[in-house]
Amino acid sequence: MTNTFTAEHALEYPGGYTRSVGPVLGRFLTGLRDGTILGVRGRDGRVIVPVQEYDPVTSDALGGRDDDYVEVGPAGRVITWSWVAQPRPGKHPLERPFAFALIRLDGADTTLLHAVDCGSPEGIATGVRVAPRWRSDRVGKITDIECFIVMADGEQPTPAPARTNVPDDDTEEGPVTGMNSAFRLEYKIPAGAATRRYLNGLAEGKIIGGRAPSSDDVYAASRGTDPKTGEPTSIEVEIADTGCVTTFCIVNIPGLSELAPEIPYVSAQILLDGADNMMFGLIRGCDVDDVHMGMRVKAKWADELKADHRSILYWEPTGEPDAPYEHYKDNL
Repeated sequence: MTNTFTAEHALEYPGGYTRSVGPVLGRFLTGLRDGTILGVRGRDGRVIVPVQEYDPVTSDALGGRDDDYVEVGPAGRVITWSWVAQPRPGKHPLERPFAFALIRLDGADTTLLHAVDCGSPEGIATGVRVAPRWRSDRVGKITDIECFIVMADGEQPTPAPARTNVPDDDTEEGPVTGMNSAFRLEYKIPAGAATRRYLNGLAEGKIIGGRAPSSDDVYAASRGTDPKTGEPTSIEVEIADTGCVTTFCIVNIPGLSELAPEIPYVSAQILLDGADNMMFGLIRGCDVDDVHMGMRVKAKWADELKADHRSILYWEPTGEPDAPYEHYKDNL
């Protein structure tokens, strides 16, 4: 059996990440949609771009009056930059090599982070003048500026083109009040020593935990350090596959996981016998209304054991008397 494990994960918001933006950020985004860049005045008179809702020095609320907003740029100067030689498709704003730069727009006192399309590292330098390359299908996002481009001496910035996605009817567009962004993060986690130890134990029908040399506290599953001292839990300890329910919830929302059973079902924190921390698991084998704190449960193992958390299918009642509250009160 291999001792090397790598888990692939994806974090994604179905339908995209949606949020309201408030009046200050909304005014900035509305400006981008309309082809202008706005800053907001701080309490010391500085013009802050991108806008902030609260003063970074005094924490006072900003943008409460029309004259708090200042149109800046659209051109500016590069203050500092970093070259991206190998852009990741779908992850970076441009698919060809580009620079990320902090740009101080004309009339602003702070810098804006954006991409600069300049061909090569030799095409950009601190202090060069840049101007935005606007999209024509602007919607009220920072990506309405596709990127910035370097300007020659004496060159003037090109105004934003007319929008191609204006509504066909005669209704007037209101300010931008919300935004939706596609979000998906894929990543891999290589297992450390404690996780390998735990997964290999599952393949043998065992729950393996560990403890630190200087402590008697035993931690089930893949905790690799003692949370009290930070010392590695280097001493292997086999833990019972029985325990008691501490806290739990009845789930009535479908589709939360491909592995979830039909609703309603119970998710619980389980304090294993011989452990000083809890494991998370599903409670089955009884009506959801019968699950309660202190209920004694036992792991239901899969017929075919693997080095995988799915080797424990769920936890079911043992029929034993409930654990006394004093036993688990410190683990709630």
